[in-house]
Amino acid sequence: MSLKERLMSDLKDAMREGDQLRKDAIRMIRAAIKNREIERQQEITDEEITELISQEVKRRKEAIEMFEKGGREDLVDREKAQLEILLSYMPEQLSREEIEKVVQDIVEDMNATSIRQLGPVMGKAMEELKGRAEGSVVNEVAREILSR
Repeated sequence: MSLKERLMSDLKDAMREGDQLRKDAIRMIRAAIKNREIERQQEITDEEITELISQEVKRRKEAIEMFEKGGREDLVDREKAQLEILLSYMPEQLSREEIEKVVQDIVEDMNATSIRQLGPVMGKAMEELKGRAEGSVVNEVAREILSR
């Protein structure tokens, strides 16, 4: 079952169960998928869907931070709940140690020796870790490794 089919199935389940929060989160992702398909004028792949979900996860984390600063706990709780729903559609995230190993291998393969080579290392790392690690964590790890 493709990710798109799974989203549709879960949306139907959420509608049957009357789960408004899950229904809203899934509809938001389905709308983003539809917009991307219209933009590209073709069906998008599961990998591209994962990328869209990743973008929404990032937006949710930023919103949570802003609502916490504004003292809006009601909105923080809603965003956190939607974040959990979105994360259930993402591939399992790698641990920091796993990310370090991948980045270290990339640095060795590219013979990168200084922080000036961060761009190419990050490009290769994000290509390899797409959807399985947050870019900010990968960047942090890459900087640490290249600074040694």
